[in-house]
Amino acid sequence: MEITRVPAGVYAANCYIIYSKTTKEGIIVDPGGDADDLVEYIKRNDLSIKHIILTHGHGDHIGGVKELKEALEATIMIHEDDREMLIDGNKNLSTSMAMGTVEIEPDVLLKDGDIIEFGDLKAEVIHTPGHTEGCICIKIGENIITGDTLFAGSIGRTDLFGGNYESIIKSIKEKLMIYPDEIQVFPGHGTPSTIGKERVSNPFLR
Repeated sequence: MEITRVPAGVYAANCYIIYSKTTKEGIIVDPGGDADDLVEYIKRNDLSIKHIILTHGHGDHIGGVKELKEALEATIMIHEDDREMLIDGNKNLSTSMAMGTVEIEPDVLLKDGDIIEFGDLKAEVIHTPGHTEGCICIKIGENIITGDTLFAGSIGRTDLFGGNYESIIKSIKEKLMIYPDEIQVFPGHGTPSTIGKERVSNPFLR
């Protein structure tokens, strides 16, 4: 498996291109912008992207969704509780962001525990409400894409639409900290970490 992190869009949210080295089938997680560059990478590496998975509906994570869907004919997936954000530029905040209003209907509404298959890989959906009501993390092998739920040394903000501080702490402790220390964490902003590092050093989890 290959995981490529691309800080995308004007807000440099982490977009991840994840694919099987064997089959070249993959997914894109949270394309916040720079769709042309992402498509170029995909073509250069001869990849077949099946799905665009959104960890949540905020504008800085969805800026390149429309262009990528058209270019790749991939399905857009988001948790069912964040659909209302994705289709409403005011709720997903894109209306007030530099990229302009982004409103799009998802193709697939996800639930906790769903398995998404691509190539010889499987991605498990972990519903982690708190940053938004429909925030998810995505576990693929020994790696978890945590979106804006868990960062290296921090957590996602909870003062926006659908945010709740108690919920995000509960999600992290009960849905993420159950995994072994060596599990790799790939957040929506900033650098990667591990479950072990966050367990002992993240000030919000003490």
